[in-house]
Amino acid sequence: MRDQQAIIVPQISSFPGHEARARAIVRWLVQQNVIEEQLTTCGRTFNKMAYGIAPGARKVVEQPQLLPFGQSVNGLEIVSKRCIFTPLQDFHEEAGCPQCRQEVGAALFDRLEEWMPGHSDNFICPQCGHEDDINGFIFLQPCGFSNLGFIFNNWAEADFKQSFLDEFAERLGYPVSLVRVDL
Repeated sequence: MRDQQAIIVPQISSFPGHEARARAIVRWLVQQNVIEEQLTTCGRTFNKMAYGIAPGARKVVEQPQLLPFGQSVNGLEIVSKRCIFTPLQDFHEEAGCPQCRQEVGAALFDRLEEWMPGHSDNFICPQCGHEDDINGFIFLQPCGFSNLGFIFNNWAEADFKQSFLDEFAERLGYPVSLVRVDL
């Protein structure tokens, strides 16, 4: 089995109070016994510190037998800085305007140089002038652009249940994207 990640990203560029909300999500996941309460070295980045997988994780996925129990990299890492979350392999950089339905992927992805440092959260369609948060545009592959992301290392194969993703979004107060990354 190859290493992969399931990344839950709220569909908003600048999540208000993102660090406090991340702590609230961690508390909820600990209460549900989905992750362990203390950070350990079960992550991939950030000095390998992450919240390890806990037995309750079996309740939030479709295929619990594919969860990374016993693997050294199995934890939840939280990104709390502006980040672009896309698949690493075969990402097509295709996007459409929700207003005029025209392809705007090339222009949108070129604009990320302004989005990344936080000069603006919005993108303006070059075809019709529609302006929205970059996450409001239509992407053919799941991706996300935010200052908050939840990286579940080696959980992607197990497939999160839709009910879990719905509750996650409800607790965040924003719709979410589920980005799968194969490493």
